[in-house]
Amino acid sequence: MTQASDSPSRTRVLAVLAAGVLVVSTASILIRWLQSDGVPSLSIAAWRLAFAALILAPVVLVRCRDELAGLAWRDWGLAIASGAFLAAHFATWILSLEYTSVASSVALVATNPIWIGIASWWLFRERLGAAMVVAIALAVAGSAVVFLTDAADEAGAPVLGNALALIGSLTVCGYLLIGRRLRRTMSLLAYIGVVYATAAVCLVLLAAAVGAPLGGFAPASWLMLLALAIGPQLLGHTSFNWALKYLSATLIALAILGEPVGSTVLAWLLLGEPVGPVKLVGMTLLLAGIFLAARVAAPRGRPLTGRAK
Repeated sequence: MTQASDSPSRTRVLAVLAAGVLVVSTASILIRWLQSDGVPSLSIAAWRLAFAALILAPVVLVRCRDELAGLAWRDWGLAIASGAFLAAHFATWILSLEYTSVASSVALVATNPIWIGIASWWLFRERLGAAMVVAIALAVAGSAVVFLTDAADEAGAPVLGNALALIGSLTVCGYLLIGRRLRRTMSLLAYIGVVYATAAVCLVLLAAAVGAPLGGFAPASWLMLLALAIGPQLLGHTSFNWALKYLSATLIALAILGEPVGSTVLAWLLLGEPVGPVKLVGMTLLLAGIFLAARVAAPRGRPLTGRAK
């Protein structure tokens, strides 16, 4: 374990977080392509986590054997619970993309800063200053504009898709909050090894229980499933878990709000989903909230907390 002075700089942490958001923004496009190829949503969720867990397993077993062996039962329980929350998040969010647009789904699932902010204050006593409250309000307002504009353009209200996306938003809060707690003591590799494996087992069992196939897909679909695991999951979500050691869960949740911007632009370019001027206003509000939150959560000159592993 290194000393606190070896902790990464604020610029590095925010840069990794921004790169993670960009990579994660490709997930909804890959999922839409997979769904159009006939791959069921639960199958997509199961293989996304299964591939990620299988890739990580050898490295985790070699490098984290002693750490995992010494882990307290309470921490094991929390890590497994985090994996279950992550499984629920992906199961509901990926399914929501069958019933509503990319912009609506990613915007609604990104409303979690409201719940994260309240829970962080209640559980961890993390103070929400006036500037952070304004940042949350801007980000959530932008998310709402994107969602409402897109929903108004559709023939009918995608109630089921929107409800599933909202459940995905609520469940990801548990994943982020538990991660914030465990990343204070667990290394990144040990944490994601347990969490991703747990989520994979939950999703595979769920897919099997409802009869969703786990094989028989086209070669191109297998390649997209692997890309989904390596890109948005291993590179994208892992960057969020790494940053949780140095930034609050509220800031991580706000940064993830950049995903609706990236996903909506990609959906416009690759799927033909239109982006109007009102939706662009919403994106601007999102970015303003994220920028303000980044300035508030890690002001210049203040060292980041925690020790790097």
